[in-house]
Amino acid sequence: MGYLTRLETQNIMRLLRLSLLAAGLAFAAISASAANLDLKPGDHIALIGNGTPDRMQHHGWLEALLTARFAKQDLVFRNLGYSGDEVGGFLDSVPKDDKNSIKTSKAEAEAAAAQGGKLDKNLRNRSENFGSNDDWLKMVKADVIFAFFGFNESFAGDAGLAKFKGDLGTFLKETAGKNYSGKGAPRVVLFGPLAAEKSSDPNLPDPTASNANLQKYSAAMAEVAKAAGVPFVELFKLSQQAYADAAKKKQALTFDTVHLTEAGDQAFAPEIFRALTGESAPSGNHEKLRAAINEKNAEWHHRYRTVDGYNVYGGRSGLAFQAGVKPFKSNLREPEPPLLSNFQTMQDEMNQRDALTANRDKRVWAVAKGGDLKLDDSNLPKARLLPASNLTNDMPYLSGEETIKHITAAKGCKITLVADEVKFPELVSPVQMSFDPQGRLWIAAWPSYPEVAPTDKVKDKLLIFDLGADGKPVKCTTWLDGLNCPTGFQFHKDGVLVMQAPDLWFVHGADGKAGARERVVMGMDSADSHHTANSICYEPGGAVYLSDGVFHRTQVETAAGAVRNIDGGVYRYEPLSHRFERYVAYGFANPHGRVFDYWGNDFITDATGNANYFAPAFSGAIDFPAKHPKLQLFWKNPSRPCPATAILSSRHFPGEFQGNFLNFNVIGFQGIYRAKFSEDGAGIKGESIEDLLKGDNAAIPNFRPICGAVAPDGSFYFCDWAKPLIGHMQHHIRDPKRDKSHGRIYRMTFEGRPLLKPVKIAGESIEKLLEVLKTPEDDVRTRAKIELSKHDSAKVIAATKKWAASLNKSDKDYAHNLTEALWVHQWHNVVDEALLKQVLRSPDYRARAAATRVLCYWRDRVKDPLALLKPQATDENPRVRLEAIRACSFFQTSKAAEVALSALEKEANPDKPDYYIKYCLDETMKQLGKFQ
Repeated sequence: MGYLTRLETQNIMRLLRLSLLAAGLAFAAISASAANLDLKPGDHIALIGNGTPDRMQHHGWLEALLTARFAKQDLVFRNLGYSGDEVGGFLDSVPKDDKNSIKTSKAEAEAAAAQGGKLDKNLRNRSENFGSNDDWLKMVKADVIFAFFGFNESFAGDAGLAKFKGDLGTFLKETAGKNYSGKGAPRVVLFGPLAAEKSSDPNLPDPTASNANLQKYSAAMAEVAKAAGVPFVELFKLSQQAYADAAKKKQALTFDTVHLTEAGDQAFAPEIFRALTGESAPSGNHEKLRAAINEKNAEWHHRYRTVDGYNVYGGRSGLAFQAGVKPFKSNLREPEPPLLSNFQTMQDEMNQRDALTANRDKRVWAVAKGGDLKLDDSNLPKARLLPASNLTNDMPYLSGEETIKHITAAKGCKITLVADEVKFPELVSPVQMSFDPQGRLWIAAWPSYPEVAPTDKVKDKLLIFDLGADGKPVKCTTWLDGLNCPTGFQFHKDGVLVMQAPDLWFVHGADGKAGARERVVMGMDSADSHHTANSICYEPGGAVYLSDGVFHRTQVETAAGAVRNIDGGVYRYEPLSHRFERYVAYGFANPHGRVFDYWGNDFITDATGNANYFAPAFSGAIDFPAKHPKLQLFWKNPSRPCPATAILSSRHFPGEFQGNFLNFNVIGFQGIYRAKFSEDGAGIKGESIEDLLKGDNAAIPNFRPICGAVAPDGSFYFCDWAKPLIGHMQHHIRDPKRDKSHGRIYRMTFEGRPLLKPVKIAGESIEKLLEVLKTPEDDVRTRAKIELSKHDSAKVIAATKKWAASLNKSDKDYAHNLTEALWVHQWHNVVDEALLKQVLRSPDYRARAAATRVLCYWRDRVKDPLALLKPQATDENPRVRLEAIRACSFFQTSKAAEVALSALEKEANPDKPDYYIKYCLDETMKQLGKFQ
C-alpha cells in the first residue's frame, strides 16, 4: 500500500470498528495474565523503548483514551520513546563509556581502530551528555513506566533469545530498585512487539521470516513478565488479526509493514486500553482532547529531542562568550558574568520548554474534565542572553543589487537579482533550493537559524516561487510552515520529502496545499543543526541520499532492523521500499556536498575541510561500527568550508562549462569554484578552472553563496544565505547579531547565448516523459522521473519496455538512453533481468559501470548475481571493475571475495593496482573476511 489519504484513513476506521470489537475478546484472553493498571492521582507515566511509543506521541490516541478515563487523576505523560532502542541499552549492570556506550574488549577496540572506526555497540544511541535512562526518568518523575521492547532485538533471531530474556529480566529487576518520583519504585508495564504486516504493495518485504522471530520474542517477553509479576501487553496476536481484517478490505495499518500509521495507531489504542485497564475504551468524541494532548506532546518533543543538543548539553555547551570580546573560552558551563556560556542560555530555554509543556498539561486536564483552559505562558523563566555580540567589527549589508557590483563572474556570465528580503520578507536564510516538475522554484527558508527558540513566533518554512518569463518571481507561497531547521527536501510522487529532525517526513500535496504527512524515517540525530541531514538528492535510479555530521548518534528503525551510525555518514533511502542503509561510513566532519553526474558517478564533499571524494571507492558495505579509512581527494580544494556542490548541466552555457563540478564556499573565499573532470584510472579527478563567481569579501562580507540549481530554461540560480555570523563555535548560539531577516536569490546567464525552451513535464503522458529522458540536462531528466513516479508503475514499466525497444541503436546517445530505461525500472523498484544483462554488456563502459551499480541493488532479486558480477570484475575498463568490487562487498559469502579478487587479473601490475581498485578491494576483503 502507498501512503493513506485522510478519506482512506476515515474508511479504515469505519471498516475496523466491527472487527476490533471481535478482536477485543480475543485480546482480553491474550492479556488475561496482566493485572489491571492502577493509576493514582498525579501519576507521571513515562513511555520508553522503540519506535512504537516514539510514533505514538505524534498521534495521541492511547494517551487520549487513558486521560479521558482517568480525567480526575490529572495524569502526566512524558514520551521517552526513541526509534531503534533496545533493552540492552537500558541496563545499569552493563558497563558503559560516557554513560551510554557499551564497553568492549581491548581486542575488539583494536580491531575497530585498525579499520578506521570507533567501536560502539550502543543499543541506546545518544549524542554526547544526552543523559542516561535513569536521568530522564528521574527528570520526568516516573511513577509508571510503559516499556516497549522486542522489535529491534528480534533481528538477532534464535541466537539472541537467551540474552534478550536475561537482559529483560535484569532490566525489570534493576528498575524495581529505583525511585524516580520520590514516592517509591515505579510500576512497570511491558509491551511486546507488533507483528509485521503483510502488504499488497509489491515494494514492501514479505513479513513471514520477521514474524517468526517477533512471535518468539513476544512469547519470551510474556514469560519474563510472568516470572517477574509484571503486567504484559501482547501486541503481536492482536496486530496480526487486525492486519488480516484490514487486508480483506484492501487496506493497510502500517506504511512500511512494521510502523503504524495514524489510522493504525487509532485502531490499536482501544485494545491496548482494554489490556491495561480491563475495561472498554471510553466512548464519545475525544478529538478536542487529543488535539490538546498532541500540542503538549509537540512541546515535549522539542524538549526531549531538542535540535542542537551539542550546544545544549554536549561539547559546545561549555563555550563561553563575552560581549565585544572576540575570543571565546572553552570548558566553562557555568562561568561568572560578564561571560555567558551556551549551556547557561540553553538550559534556560530547556526550562522554558518544560514550562510550556506543563502549561499544556493543565489544559489537557481541563479538557478531559469537559471544560477548557486558555493557555497562559507568562510564567516562562527568562533566558540569559548576551547584551551584545562578541563580533567586534561592523558588517553592514548592501542591497541585493549593490551586492552584484562586488561579484566577479566567469567571463561571459551575467548575474541578476531574482528575489530578496525587501520584496519577499519570508525569504530568510535560504538553505536548499530545487525546481519542481512544474518549473517552480522551491526554497527551504531557515529564519530561526541556528534553531527555533521556545518563544519564537516566526518558524522555518518551505517556500514556492512562481517565476515569470524574465525568471523573476511573480508570486511567493508558503507551502509548509512551523518547521525547525529544514535542512533538506526532495520531491517524491505527489508530495515532498522534508527533513524535520529527528525525522524525515513525507508531506502530500506538492501540486497544491501541504496535506497529510507521515514520518517515513525516524531516528536521524539532530545534535548539531549544521550537521543535520542535508543536501538531499536523488541518484539516477530513484534512491534518496541524506547525511549526518560529526557529534551525531543516529539510529533508524527499519523493517530489516536498526541502522546505527556514530558521527559522520551518508545514508541511502528508497522511498518506495523504505529500505534504509549506511551508504558511506567514513570519518566525515560534515558531508554537505553530494552530486551525481550524467552517468551516475557520485561525488561527496565534506563541508568543514572542503574535502572532495570519488564516492564509488568508499561506498561499499561495512558493518557498524566500523568505518572506511582515509581516501584520497579527487580534487584539491583551494579553500574551505563548502556548504554545497552542484554539476553544471545546461546547453545554455558553452561547451567548456558542461558537466563542470561547482563547489560553493562561504568564508575565506565567498564564491563558487569550478573544476573540470577527467579520467583517473578507475576514478575521476578534478582540475580547477576559472571560478564561476567570486565575491569581494571586504565589500560584501555577508555574501554567502550556499546552494544552486539549474533552472528549466538552462540558467543557473544560486542562493545567498546573507549572514554576518555563520559559525556555531565562534559565536554564542543566541548571539544578537545572528541575522533573521536577510536572504537573496540570484540568477546567472551566459550573454549572447539563448536560453533553453523549458521542457514541459508536469501533467505529461508517460510516453512523452520517456522521451524527455533523451534530454542532455541532468535536472530535466530527474524531474521527468519524479513526474513518472506519480503514474502507476505497471503502466510506466510497460511503456518503458516499449520505448527501450524502439531506441535507435545508431544514435550516439543510445547507450545512455538505454541506461535511463534501466534507471526507470530501478526508480519503480521493478527488476528486469534481461534489460540489466543488456546494459551490463553495453559497448560503452560507462553504461556497464552504471548497470553494475544497479546489479548491486538488485542482487537479492536476480538469478545468480555473482555469476553476473564475474565478467564485470574482469572487464577491460577499471571503472567497471571498481563497481564490481564494490558490489561484492554486499554479499555474505567467500565466493564474493573470489569474484572481487579476480579484478586483479586485469591490472597491468597486480602488485601495484590502480589506487581506487586497491582501496575498494582492501575494504571489500575486510568486509568479506568473516564469511566462509
